[in-house]
Amino acid sequence: MTSWSIPCTDAAAPRPRAKARALLAGLLVLACCLLPVARAGADPLSSANAAYARGNYPLVVQLLAPLAFRGNAQAQALLGFMFENGYGAPQVYITASDLYYQAAIRGNPFGQGMLGLMYDKGHGVPQDFVLAYKWLNLAAARAPKHERDYFLRLRNAVASKMSPVQIAEGQRLAMLWATAGQ
Repeated sequence: MTSWSIPCTDAAAPRPRAKARALLAGLLVLACCLLPVARAGADPLSSANAAYARGNYPLVVQLLAPLAFRGNAQAQALLGFMFENGYGAPQVYITASDLYYQAAIRGNPFGQGMLGLMYDKGHGVPQDFVLAYKWLNLAAARAPKHERDYFLRLRNAVASKMSPVQIAEGQRLAMLWATAGQ
């Protein structure tokens, strides 16, 4: 008599199909346990960008606010954008311009450029083309190459509304700011 022809009657021996199901269930439980941990440890700025891409603006504001209040210039600039446009927060130009200012003084080019546009439009701050030129000039100087042309075009559009004396004053203010180590 050969052992291969005798059916297994041991109740403790797992069947191949049951073993595969148990393995699959174990992997599924493991994946479910690890997934929330990985997401909880994600960078808040990355999570905010992902939420923005999905259109979940209230979550973006919720993720950016603590970072902005702790002085993160990128979070301040992005949160300013949310308040300027009313995405996930009320549209409040004064709050937006304050957040842009906080980011701008920390050297964030996006914050500097957006603050310059706020001065150009007079949103949340008094309309002032000289200060608009200053901040847009600083943004162009600090921006990565692929963004520099954009800020230069904006600065030049503001300059088209200014006298040569005003342009010189805007350049002087930008130079003072840049050389003061701000």
